[in-house]
Amino acid sequence: MKLSLSTFIAVIIFPFAIWAQSAQDEQLAQQFLERQEYEKAIPYFDKLYSSNPGTFYQPYFRCLLVTKDLKKAEKVVKKQIKNFPEALQYLVDLGRVYMADSNAQKANEQFSKACKLQTGDLSQTLQFGKALFNIKEYDWAEKVYYNARRLHPHAYPYFYELADVYKAKGDMRAMINQYLDAVEYKGTELLSVQTQLQNSLGYDDEKGGFNNPILKQELLKRLQHSDNEALTEFLIFILLQQKDFEASFIQVRALDKRKKEDGFRLMELGKLCLNNEDYETAQKCFDYVKEKGKDGFNYQQACTESANAQYENITHQNNISPSELLSLEGKLNATLSDFGYNNSTIPVVRRLAKLEGFYLDRPEDAIVLINTVLAGEAFDKMEIAELKLDLGDLLLLTNEIWEASLTYSQVEKAFKYEPVGQEAKLRNARVAYYAGDFKWAKSQLDVLKGATSKLTANDAMDLSLVISDALAIDTNAEPLRMLASAELLVLQHKTDQALARMDSVNLLFDNHSVADDIYFRKGKIFESRGNYPAAIESYRRVAEVYGDEVYGDDALFAIAGIYQDKLNDSEKAKTTLQDFLTKYPGSVYSVEARKRLRKLRGDVVN
Repeated sequence: MKLSLSTFIAVIIFPFAIWAQSAQDEQLAQQFLERQEYEKAIPYFDKLYSSNPGTFYQPYFRCLLVTKDLKKAEKVVKKQIKNFPEALQYLVDLGRVYMADSNAQKANEQFSKACKLQTGDLSQTLQFGKALFNIKEYDWAEKVYYNARRLHPHAYPYFYELADVYKAKGDMRAMINQYLDAVEYKGTELLSVQTQLQNSLGYDDEKGGFNNPILKQELLKRLQHSDNEALTEFLIFILLQQKDFEASFIQVRALDKRKKEDGFRLMELGKLCLNNEDYETAQKCFDYVKEKGKDGFNYQQACTESANAQYENITHQNNISPSELLSLEGKLNATLSDFGYNNSTIPVVRRLAKLEGFYLDRPEDAIVLINTVLAGEAFDKMEIAELKLDLGDLLLLTNEIWEASLTYSQVEKAFKYEPVGQEAKLRNARVAYYAGDFKWAKSQLDVLKGATSKLTANDAMDLSLVISDALAIDTNAEPLRMLASAELLVLQHKTDQALARMDSVNLLFDNHSVADDIYFRKGKIFESRGNYPAAIESYRRVAEVYGDEVYGDDALFAIAGIYQDKLNDSEKAKTTLQDFLTKYPGSVYSVEARKRLRKLRGDVVN
C-alpha cells in the first residue's frame, strides 16, 4: 500500500502538533499557577493530568484543593491511590481533602489506614512522613518514623527526620536528643549534627557558640552512663566555645586516659587557656602531661609550658607574696637546669629574667642571665631579638638609659620592616621621652602610627598625643618632663616616688594639659596595687573632668572593669557600661563593652 504525499506529511506532523499543544497547555497552566489564578489553570491541568498523571498530579491537586473543588479532588486522589497503591502519601492527600471538608475523623482514618499499610521501606517512609510533616500533622509524622524503626530496627534510624518533627512541635529537648542519638549511633555524624544544631539553635561566638543549656544538660546526662568518644568530643567543643576551660580540662583529661593519647589534646588545651588568660587551668593541663613521665613525647614542652603558665598566673595577681615569687624562681631555674638553654626554653629564660628584674628587684642578675644566653650557642633570630628587647627594659631599670637605647637600636636595625623592629623603635622613642627629648620622640612616634602591629601603632599614637597636647599651647615643657620621669619610675617599680612626682606636677602647674594623663596613670598604679577605691577615684576624675580628652573612654571603661572583675559589683558595672556606651559609642572598647553588658544582663540565645 502506497501513502500519498499529503498522508505522509499528516502522519509526520500530527504527533508534533499534539506535542506542541501539550507544551502550550503546560506553559499556560504554569503561568496561571504562578499568578495564583487557580481556576484558570484547572482546565489545562485536566488535560495534562489525563495524559501524564505522574508528572501533573501535584499541581493539579493543589489547584483543586485551593478552589475547594473537593469532589473532583477526591476523585483524582482515589485514582492516584489506585494507580500507586504503595505510595502512602496519596492517602495523606485524601485525608487533606476530608480536612478541607471539615471532616477530621475521616481524615484521621486515612492517616491511620496509611500507617497500617506501611512496609518500612525507606523511600516510602520518607515520602509518607514528609507528606504529613508538610501539612503540620506532626504527631502522625512522628508515628510514621517510629513505625519504620519498629519494622526495620537495624535499617536507617530517621534521627534527622524526627529532630525536624520535634523542632516543629517546639520540643527542643526531644529534638536535641534525636541529634545526640545520631552522634551516639555513628560518631561520623558529629559534624553534620553540629551543622543542624547551628541552624536550629543559632550560633553566636560572643555568647558561647551553642549557648543552649538543654544541649549541655543532655550531653552531661548521657556521659554519666556512657563513654562515647563522639559525645565527649561534642561536649568539649561546646565547653570550649563557652570558655569553660576548667570543665573542658576534666573532659579532655578523661578522653586522654581512655584513648591513651600521650597528652597532645591537653597541650593544645593548655595553650588555648594561656591565650584566654586562664593560667590556672593552663598549668593543670601542662602538669598533667608532665606527670606522665620523662618518657612521654610531650614531657619537655609540658615542663617548660608549666613553668611559663605558673609565671603568668602569679604575675597577673595583685599583692604577690615573696614566698610565691621565690617558689616560682626555683621552678624556672629547675626547668632551665633540666633542659638547658635552647630555642624551646628561651620563653623560660625571658620569664626568669623579668621575674628577677621586675619582681625580685635584682635587675643585675637578670642582665647577667640574658647576656650569658646571648653569648652562648646560636638561637633563632627572632628569639634573640625578643631577648634584646627584654635586656633593654632591664637596662632602664638600672638607669642605663643610653645602653638601653643602643640595645633597642640593634633590634630596630636588624628587623627594620618587621613588627619586632617596630616595637624596638617604639621603645627607643619612649627612651627619648623619658630623657625629655620630646621632639625626636614625637618624630619617631608619628612614623610608627602606620606600624604593622595595631598595638604598636595605637601605643605610638597615644604617646604622640600626650606630647602634642602638653606642648601645643604651653611652651613650658617642665610638667611633661616631670610626668615622663614619673613614668620611668613606674617602669622601675618605684611607684611611691612616681606618685609623689605626679602630685608635684599638679601642685606646681595647676590646670596644665598633662593633668588628665597624671590622673589616668595614678589610676593604673592604684589598680596594680589592688587599691580599687583610689583607682576608681582617679579614673572618675578623668572621666568627669577630662571626659573629652584622650583618656576619657579608657578611664570609664577601666572603672567598669574594676566593678565587674575586682569588686564583683554587677549593678555598678552595668550602670557604668551603659554610661560608657552612651558617651563613647565609637570607642575602640565599645564592642567589648556591649559583650560585657550583655553578659551582666544575662542575655541568652534562643
